[in-house]
Amino acid sequence: QGQLVESGGGLVQAGGSLRLSCAASGLTFSTYTMGWFRQAPGKEREFVAAISRSGINTYSADSVKGRFTISRDNAKNTVYLQMNSLKPEDTAVYYCASGRGYGGRRVTDFGSWGQGTQVSISS
Repeated sequence: QGQLVESGGGLVQAGGSLRLSCAASGLTFSTYTMGWFRQAPGKEREFVAAISRSGINTYSADSVKGRFTISRDNAKNTVYLQMNSLKPEDTAVYYCASGRGYGGRRVTDFGSWGQGTQVSISS
């Protein structure tokens, strides 16, 4: 299943930007759809964005469209989440995950998970 390690979280003011990274090891990275999810305190884990194996196709949650961009570098076994125009409601632990199929938005569509990175947005 491999290992996924997120980084890049932190505390920023509303309107600011962050770029999250997720480094993969122990799996054939280019054969997996990669996704980002987030979980705020007291809430269920929710889908944020995902990217196809080649990196050509992406899809995202309506709440982040136009603000967040997912990308990947298969040569570096890394997936990124560029987050702009951040809002306090974006505060959550952000997780990356790997999945076999494309188009899934459910937690169960993804098999391996990182440990998460905290993103906190102050108003």
